[in-house]
Amino acid sequence: MGLRKLLRKIVPGSQGTVRADRGLLIFEHTSEVIRAEQELKRAGYAIKVMGPPPEIQKGCDLVVEYPLIEGLDILRTLEKAGTVPLDVVPVTGPLLSPVDLFQIKDFGRYLMVRAANMKITVEKSGGTIVNVSGGGCPDVPYIAAQLIGRTLEDAPEPREVGHTLCGYALQLAYEEVKRQCSQ
Repeated sequence: MGLRKLLRKIVPGSQGTVRADRGLLIFEHTSEVIRAEQELKRAGYAIKVMGPPPEIQKGCDLVVEYPLIEGLDILRTLEKAGTVPLDVVPVTGPLLSPVDLFQIKDFGRYLMVRAANMKITVEKSGGTIVNVSGGGCPDVPYIAAQLIGRTLEDAPEPREVGHTLCGYALQLAYEEVKRQCSQ
């Protein structure tokens, strides 16, 4: 879809009244989502990578949620970076709400965070990583070997040692488990 068509979808009044303040950027491939996330965060936008709502059956298994009011500037930023989304969808109701990527399970002594298909489990008292699982990417065993047995503070970030979608998903889980443990 061309940039002009995408712009018409996010400019209020071009397709009726926009009833929400968030929109979704849909991309064909996960690598484009990762690139868009990096560009938009670098530019200072308050965006969030999430799972797509079930009603959206195109593109990859991730979407970028963004403030609708900044849509024009965001699309311009992405166009300059060469990462134009496949589609833009305003969130106009609960059925189009994106799905949170994280599932958190508290096992008492341990805390497990799942992001997409990757899971990381830590011992809550000391922050020691006790398990990494999920995915099917070739770098998962290597990432797991680098993390298991180390604390969240001492372990390398998954993005430093992984290079696949699984490594990206594990990075998200790692950041969330750190956030959960610091509360």
